[in-house]
Amino acid sequence: MILFRRRHDLGLAKAKRLAQTLARRLQNEFGGSCTWEDDTLHFQRTGVSGSATVTKDSIQIRVELGLLLRPLRARIEREIRAGLEAHLGHEDVRSTGRAAEST
Repeated sequence: MILFRRRHDLGLAKAKRLAQTLARRLQNEFGGSCTWEDDTLHFQRTGVSGSATVTKDSIQIRVELGLLLRPLRARIEREIRAGLEAHLGHEDVRSTGRAAEST
């Protein structure tokens, strides 16, 4: 599993719109489905599933890779990190302990 947690200052509504926009872009490029359940966006396609839970000041992204995509884990982590940095900016590692966590 891949897990990222990031703080943001967008507020809940704007953060959810951003998550929806990014999910739509990924859905157009790779297929799959996305559904909201409260403040959590669930996504699924062949070989990968996960969620993005949005709060007023943070986002947590959880991705579970199927067997065939596991060799691409490092690349997928880099892409997620780059996307978060592009939309939320760089996080100061010193102030939070870690910019993102992955397991």
